[in-house]
Amino acid sequence: MTNRLAAESSPYLKQHSENPVDWYAWTPEALGRAVNEDRPILLSIGYSSCHWCHVMERESFEDPSVAALMNESFVNIKVDREERPDLDQIYMKAVQAMTGSGGWPMTVFLTPEGVPFYGGTYFPPEPRHGMPSFSQVLRAAADAYRDRRDTIRETSEKLLEALRASTVGGERTEAGTETLDGLFRSLSNQYDATHGGFGRAPKFPQPVTLEALMRHYLRTGDSAALDMSVHTLRRMAAGGMRDHLGGGFHRYSVDARWLVPHFEKMLYDNALLARAFLDAYRLTDSDDLRDIVVAILDDLATDMCSPDGGFYAARDADSEGEEGVFYVWTPSEIESILGPEKADVFCRVYDVSESGNFEGRNILHLPHGLAAIATAEGVGEAELERQLATARATLLEHRANREAPFRDEKIIVAWNGLAIRAFAEAGATLGRSDYVELAARAAEHIWSTVRVDGRLLHSSMDGEARIPAFLDDHAALGNALLSLHGATLERRWLDRAIWLCEEILERFRDPDTGDVFDTASDAEELILRPRDPMDNATPSGPSLAAELLSRLGQALDEDRYRNAAREILSGQGDALLRFGPAFGRMLSVVDRTLATPVEIAIVGDSSDATRALIRAAHADFLPNSVIVGRLEGEDGTEEPIGLLRGRERVDGKPSAWVCRSYTCRLPVTEAAGLIAEVRGSDPS
Repeated sequence: MTNRLAAESSPYLKQHSENPVDWYAWTPEALGRAVNEDRPILLSIGYSSCHWCHVMERESFEDPSVAALMNESFVNIKVDREERPDLDQIYMKAVQAMTGSGGWPMTVFLTPEGVPFYGGTYFPPEPRHGMPSFSQVLRAAADAYRDRRDTIRETSEKLLEALRASTVGGERTEAGTETLDGLFRSLSNQYDATHGGFGRAPKFPQPVTLEALMRHYLRTGDSAALDMSVHTLRRMAAGGMRDHLGGGFHRYSVDARWLVPHFEKMLYDNALLARAFLDAYRLTDSDDLRDIVVAILDDLATDMCSPDGGFYAARDADSEGEEGVFYVWTPSEIESILGPEKADVFCRVYDVSESGNFEGRNILHLPHGLAAIATAEGVGEAELERQLATARATLLEHRANREAPFRDEKIIVAWNGLAIRAFAEAGATLGRSDYVELAARAAEHIWSTVRVDGRLLHSSMDGEARIPAFLDDHAALGNALLSLHGATLERRWLDRAIWLCEEILERFRDPDTGDVFDTASDAEELILRPRDPMDNATPSGPSLAAELLSRLGQALDEDRYRNAAREILSGQGDALLRFGPAFGRMLSVVDRTLATPVEIAIVGDSSDATRALIRAAHADFLPNSVIVGRLEGEDGTEEPIGLLRGRERVDGKPSAWVCRSYTCRLPVTEAAGLIAEVRGSDPS
């Protein structure tokens, strides 16, 4: 027997389709039933790769007695937070306000009008560690709604007022260098100098924060900011949070030293980390950081790329009914595959022991540098790495025979935007045309299949796309297409970025305040219109929008875009100063607006010489730059890009101009000359 969720496209909802719970998706039918029957709503929000969501399903939603309690008293609605981030944002803020914490699975009890009156996260099947059982919670919520209706409505209305107030921007103030310096001081106080990262366990990668630190280094010359970033990246890469065989990263570490991860793999984490490692590589020219960029992107290309070109959302933490079992090893397994001698070296390098470091098995990690082990082995470091690379490939091949964690094959536009940008910028920097081609293929897939009747949609699954796109979808994709234009010089990507920018101004911006909301003006009416400028696991919609408007305003010399970006920033001026680490990407945009802008214009063709200029333009970490170009054969007679107007190839050769605040130097036709112009040095 299946319930209504069997007809849904979301893998997460389908996972609950055989529960005895009378589940609805978030639909007019479900909401109408709650109103018509005066029933409270039980709203359950999670996602397919959430470990504790699976636990609560096994313990409670599959239990007929628990399901009977749910069906008797509530209209039960299941929501995939990745499909409906607007609902997740609203009700997560409510749960945090009511309980002081949040997470998934999220369980919220609502009035028939959708206003929350009680909530929490995971509830156990029996009372445990001071937590009531889920059955107790169900009975208490049903009794409260039946017997204390007036109290519930009064309390829920006060909560709703507080939630609405949280969507209103503060006093408009301009953020300056003191705000950026305050971010550095705050992060310095939280920094773990031993293991890298910030604060105590659990530790999250925070690539957006690391980006802001690297910008601080460029702005001030303070090497401590760069050291904090690079040390954190290297310690994460050495720890068990990294999949040392596959190449990508897991969600976060449950301990302070990055050893034991929460094993789910998310597209957005890996896309953001790839760019963070790329920026660190461009600042340090360190091969190990470059190699990690390649490993992350190769893993995404291998495991998370759909046949049509888009990137899948996530890999589950669990397989075979256990978390992490796909990724862990015993010494005997490794010896049976590699042989005793090679296994001995591999186990010493990756700290694989009989006792194990995770439930009797071993998460691979690198507690020591290779140089010391190479010396002990009497081999060169390069030779040791060659041996390890062969061993990793062999183990990866054998691991492929295990039952793989479930892969959520939703194509989410915002997350694809983050991935497309990473592939485009890394491909241009490293001379990897295959990465640029993957970025272009994914971008074309999004544009042609997740944009219907001139309207961008949020996600697709099995070719079905129906939810209107949110602010972060438009802005993340727009930033990606602007980077893709810089990597290819193809005009279509720039034109599409402009279209997305106009959509943001038309559908998401409040014309009176200049603030931007996370949902469009004609989106489904909820209890409030969500707006959250704080970064979470991904950059916020407002920060991505400010970034796109700022970058595109610079590329086109368009004050309308630049002013819109400044209005978004000024609406958060006080919050940026008080809570800087929660606004890493927005503070990076502040840094952009305060810096001297750098513009690189390239006019070329499809030749290797043009590609060499593109690679040279990407060689350094220039966070306040834009790259615009025109390819031979593209119409430039009415060129709307001022930087390209009237520019032609010099002596028939692909040519580049470096400009600062739109004052341009003489053109160059060689990559070395372009790098020298960017750095302000003599190319010889």
